[in-house]
Amino acid sequence: MKEMTEIQKKAKELLYEPEYQSDKNADVRKAAADFAEGYKDFITRCKTEREVADWSEQTLKAAGYQLYDDRKQYAPGEKVYWIQHKKAVLCATIGTRSMEEGFHLLIAHIDSPRLDIRPNPLYEAAHFSYFKTHYYGGIRKYQWATMPLALHGVLTRADGSTVTVQVGEDVNDPAFCITDLLPHLSAEQNKRELSDGIRGEELNILIGSDAVEDEEIKEKIKLNTMMLLNEKYGIVEKDFTRAELEIVPATPARDIGFDRSMIGGYGQDDRVDAYPALMAEIEVKNPAFTTVCVLADKEEIGSYGITGMGSTYTYDWLRQLCASQNADPIRAFRASLCLSADVTAAYDPSWASAFEPQNGTYAGRGVAFFKYTGSRGKSAANDATAEQLGYLTRMMDANGVAWQIGELGRIDLGGGGTVATEVARRGIPVVDIGVPVLSMHSPFEVVSKNDLYMAYRAFTAFVNAQD
Repeated sequence: MKEMTEIQKKAKELLYEPEYQSDKNADVRKAAADFAEGYKDFITRCKTEREVADWSEQTLKAAGYQLYDDRKQYAPGEKVYWIQHKKAVLCATIGTRSMEEGFHLLIAHIDSPRLDIRPNPLYEAAHFSYFKTHYYGGIRKYQWATMPLALHGVLTRADGSTVTVQVGEDVNDPAFCITDLLPHLSAEQNKRELSDGIRGEELNILIGSDAVEDEEIKEKIKLNTMMLLNEKYGIVEKDFTRAELEIVPATPARDIGFDRSMIGGYGQDDRVDAYPALMAEIEVKNPAFTTVCVLADKEEIGSYGITGMGSTYTYDWLRQLCASQNADPIRAFRASLCLSADVTAAYDPSWASAFEPQNGTYAGRGVAFFKYTGSRGKSAANDATAEQLGYLTRMMDANGVAWQIGELGRIDLGGGGTVATEVARRGIPVVDIGVPVLSMHSPFEVVSKNDLYMAYRAFTAFVNAQD
């Protein structure tokens, strides 16, 4: 081997160049592929926040977690959980150190951009029946047309009973769709801006075309649809006013590429961080610091509502944990550290002009830190300190975690936020970290298996930290 020159040695010592670790390590590729199998099953099964919360509760119970009781004291190593209104998950493993020495908090969100059924959704037009929708979160509306869709959610009947609905996922189920114009007649539509190609009021779900056989009935198609729903679910049209129904892509998660190195699927923002965060929490044993994992709702619309991180439920729970140890919550919050686990944009060479290459985050280079979020002049950003980043990156290096750091994209194109600002408002130090995603917020997002696995490795190192 040719000997390095002094200048080459200096270059290796002083300069920084992120690497694709899996290119040099077959063991990483194998471990990442194995870990991805459980994750693919998870995001195929769990397409709404309710489904994630239910799946998480069953998984936590199977792992020995007990439902939290604020009248009890818990010993080091004990595991507890709480489900917030069936849409958010909190779980913890009690550490050997006092809560006043801080806790290690992992937060991801489990809601994703989608279409929600409106309060009065059902109508008939030109011998078709439809549901009207209201989009949830930041979507590019044109991406949701002409693809198979599924209906998930719950309906509450007049007597107070509820029924769970899931139609479109099984191969024997019917699916639904939003129609679009054929190119032969789209001359006027083609003049619209891309963001306006399909408008919110045009996101109507096609659900039927058969009619009842009674000439006296005015809305024959609508009634036939309602009769089918009544037969299967025991509901009447008024029950839609009490419903929580979501439209999601009717597609399973799939391997992407001849090499199967990537995963494509719906809802990876932010379940690609939620799954490894929960797995890391479940696997931790007798941690030094009490570990807390929160899977929150409502991040995509600003973390509002009783299940969003803008609510006090997480911080109230943390205070209750402190109280059970006679620990001062203010001291505990100040001494703690939170990882706000949320995705970032993966550099996309097909859309290179949207990114600043030197500060982009790349699929395959590992889990990504981002010191700040927000938009343009760091508006509405959490801006982590150098000390926090130093502590975490040293931890990653010590545990063989491939990591990178960057920004969402070019400064003046836009931006985005995470739950980090909500956590920081409560006096808890917080750093953003997550998996880079291609086609973020689309019905079919893409991630690298290696990045998913490195997120799991990062979260595992964090919950097992000794100092």
